[in-house]
Amino acid sequence: MAFLAACGGGGGDSPAALQTETVGTDSVAAPAPSGSNVAQVLVDTGTDGTSINTPFVTVTICQPGTAACVEIDHVVLDTGSSGLRVAASAVPASLNLPVVTNAVGELVGECAQFASGFSWGSVRRADVQLAGERAANLPIQVVNDTNTPWSMIPAACSNTGANIGPGRGAKGILGLGLFTEDCGPACVGSTAPNVYFACNGGGGCTSTRLALASQVANPVTSFAVNNNGVVLTLPEVPTGGAGRATGSLVFGIGTQPNNQLGTATVFATDSDGFFTTTYKGVDYPRSFLDSGSNGLFFNDGSLPSCGDFYCPPGAPLTLTATNLSDTGTRGTVTFTLDSVTAIRPHAAVAHIGGTNGLPGSFDWGLPFFFGRSVFVAREGAPTPAGPGPYWAY
Repeated sequence: MAFLAACGGGGGDSPAALQTETVGTDSVAAPAPSGSNVAQVLVDTGTDGTSINTPFVTVTICQPGTAACVEIDHVVLDTGSSGLRVAASAVPASLNLPVVTNAVGELVGECAQFASGFSWGSVRRADVQLAGERAANLPIQVVNDTNTPWSMIPAACSNTGANIGPGRGAKGILGLGLFTEDCGPACVGSTAPNVYFACNGGGGCTSTRLALASQVANPVTSFAVNNNGVVLTLPEVPTGGAGRATGSLVFGIGTQPNNQLGTATVFATDSDGFFTTTYKGVDYPRSFLDSGSNGLFFNDGSLPSCGDFYCPPGAPLTLTATNLSDTGTRGTVTFTLDSVTAIRPHAAVAHIGGTNGLPGSFDWGLPFFFGRSVFVAREGAPTPAGPGPYWAY
């Protein structure tokens, strides 16, 4: 999807049943490839001990062109959005990040819109470091910036949903999805998306157009070589879950020995980043893969639910669905669904799902990624399988 990511999915919140006990100490890990284009991915309970199925990475941001930097851990890895957002509390005041302005020189704020809510903050520039890769002078969002004129959230933003800030149990959100900018041409030609805002000290913030070069962008786009996408690899998670899961994020597709497509099947998306999932005879044409969603979110009236999550009685259910790419490629996915009330309180849980409030969609959240290498090919970027946008697994 170009911007409205399902970060947190249709259900979003961690199930209450998984928050009431101590997390287990067992852990699982996928073999990590070597290379300067590899970053570690960690699935744990986050900064507040309540996160479930949330993949985190560490990001370094620097004042552009300088060695003044800060390392920020527990940044959510989100394949359903584009652009880096960091909590203002994680950025020291001494790190002077230049502010982005619009065409007439007004300071810019952003209302980043997700399925589970919004994030408000200033738009600034930073050099962004991920493993051995660097994106220079990149527009990023500083969330919950209390400096004037971003301290007050405009009504056009606050009325879009709940304020999710930098993400639950997180210090930020790193969007490495299918698209370059988080809004794109829609925000160049119109103020209607209410994504970018012109702000001043006295008159508040009002929606503004913003050039592509000034929009919050996917850092991978600015890497020197490994800039056409990413590969996310996570380990299999046993029934009942794991207290910790460690995987890898490899930058580039077909650019290095460690990021070759191999036997992965390519699922091209439409221009908005969607493919079709067929589940129990019903087509969901706005389906997507999203590491930022903590479950498999789909609608099935035959399954009992406990809050946002399903709780089928008895033994875990084995279910199937079929994914159809924009070019006609089909693939069957078999998945297991357990009751949320039967799952042990772990950070990584492979068999959890819930209801979906996004019309026409099947949200393949983080449980889909466990035990797989998933390729995310950026729109228009050449790869050995042709240009993106596509997913491959």
